[in-house]
Amino acid sequence: MAMTAPKTKRGAARREMILRAAEKVFGERGFAASTIADLAREANTALGTYYIYFESKNAVFRELVLEMGTLTRRVMSDAVDGAPNRLEAERLGLRAFLGFVAERPALYRIVEEARFVDPDAYRDYFTQFAAAYQDQLERAEAAGEIRPGNAEVRAWALMGIAKNLGDQFALDGGADLDKIADEGFDLIRNGLAP
Repeated sequence: MAMTAPKTKRGAARREMILRAAEKVFGERGFAASTIADLAREANTALGTYYIYFESKNAVFRELVLEMGTLTRRVMSDAVDGAPNRLEAERLGLRAFLGFVAERPALYRIVEEARFVDPDAYRDYFTQFAAAYQDQLERAEAAGEIRPGNAEVRAWALMGIAKNLGDQFALDGGADLDKIADEGFDLIRNGLAP
């Protein structure tokens, strides 16, 4: 059962506080080790108030996975808007993704944990992203910006590159994300051929 959206600014603010608290708690402790009481306490919210906005721990978790999908697509779209071609869009998009992971590591960890907690949400997250990516690659191929190939396979491969670079270099901070993005982009642009 989906909860209705808050009708007041105060209600929307309280719901947002619960979401941010859940992002922090789930991101630090993981889903299994977190309780609704932990979420309510972190949000400085009464337990009963929590249930006005979310019917369960799973519901707020799923909301965070959906939010990550929406935010990631927005960040990527904003980053590549105005790129002169698909290859430049790949470079800009990869750097933006790594930056987003570094900015919101807890949210990124939640999506990764969704593979086990909410497999449908996890699958939906990546499937929606891949479908949009595939469409962009097909348009770039039709415009002659990239060489012909299987856009679906390429979309998943490119997502895999970004995801693994995020896992390795962006989650824990400290890495020079510009250098990481440049190296990843070099592989995307030129492959491994000498």
